Amino acid sequence: MSRKTWKNPIIEWIDYRLPIFSFMDNELGEYPMPKNLNYWWNAGFVGGVMLMVLIITGIFLAMYYTPHVDYAFVSIERIMRDVNYGWLIRYLHSNGSSMFFLVIYIHMFRGLYYGSYKNPREVLWIIGVVIILIMVPAAFMGYVLVWGQMSFWAATVITSMFSVIPWFGEDILHWLWGGYSVSNPTLNRFFSFHYLVPFIILGLVFVHLWALHVHKSSNPLGIDPKGPQDTIPFSPYYTIKDLFGLSAVFVVFMFFVFFAPNFFAEPDNYIPAMRMKTPHQIVPEWYLLPYYTLLKVVPHKTLGVIVMFAAQGLLLVAPWLDTSKVRSCKFRPIYRQFFWILVVDVIVLGWAGAYPPEGIYLLIGRIATVYYFAHFLIVMPVVGWLERPSQLPESISAAVTKEGSGRVKEVG
Repeated sequence: MSRKTWKNPIIEWIDYRLPIFSFMDNELGEYPMPKNLNYWWNAGFVGGVMLMVLIITGIFLAMYYTPHVDYAFVSIERIMRDVNYGWLIRYLHSNGSSMFFLVIYIHMFRGLYYGSYKNPREVLWIIGVVIILIMVPAAFMGYVLVWGQMSFWAATVITSMFSVIPWFGEDILHWLWGGYSVSNPTLNRFFSFHYLVPFIILGLVFVHLWALHVHKSSNPLGIDPKGPQDTIPFSPYYTIKDLFGLSAVFVVFMFFVFFAPNFFAEPDNYIPAMRMKTPHQIVPEWYLLPYYTLLKVVPHKTLGVIVMFAAQGLLLVAPWLDTSKVRSCKFRPIYRQFFWILVVDVIVLGWAGAYPPEGIYLLIGRIATVYYFAHFLIVMPVVGWLERPSQLPESISAAVTKEGSGRVKEVG
């Protein structure tokens, strides 16, 4: 990386000794980006901002939270009632987790639609999937910290999954509990992990960005830039676009924070945890419901855990399951239909997870589970072999300029 000469003497003095400003200018200013990125590419940036919101509000909440079974629920009530703007910090944190998962799920499905996981971006995709895999337990542990009825019993049910691990599963479970049941040591462990894991996620985000800048960003056409005519500088074009997308998301975010802060919350979680009384139904937060469905639609406990983790494993190997040489679904008329079926299927998994595993809900959950696995194991490879994609444009520039308008109509 060549160092830039700065007119400001202070910046120049610092940059000569530690070229941080040249690095930022190279990676965030002059960095070439495909000129045809749409607003779906805002989700990654918005997710990074939401992660920082969660970390900052979490630090402030930790100052007043007491990780003890006798005081955890009361300490949260104190934050809400007595700490100056404590209600705002807590609602930013709780609703921020919902917005974080929402934009990251959008980011993931955008990658699936436009083939952003394909060669040479496999490592970039895998790091992103690992981030999601870490987000899930981090969110679950934060949910437990409330120590309400739903939190306590969700912790009891979910942590028991570790007992299915052969040979040393019981040892892991007892270590996680800190004893022989969910109790005070469990709460302390969850508090420590929940505080630590977001910083691990933040580190992985930087690695994710590093991998992104190695082979550049993908684009809706799924073709690589052919030269400078296909790119534009990241700043000011995409910085403004990202900020506009962020402002739109924050309008929705602030609506829930100020006007419907408990929209996603379970009423039972406003009741202190009671060991002798089980809630009518145990459900996690909405963004964890698809995983919960995968766990409970299988009648055997061990198989349910295997199915849940296998579903995540399929995302990790998606770059090798997709046999098509064309990246973007824009030029794949058959697979594009199956992609939208997958989106509906995941929504159905989440919907089924909110109901007891019985009757029609159990049947629909099982059908959705079967299709989820069939999509990755059958649809992706078979359609990739048999499908005849539409003709790709010659370049990004040709597709977005008048010269390429005829070709764009041909390729769909």
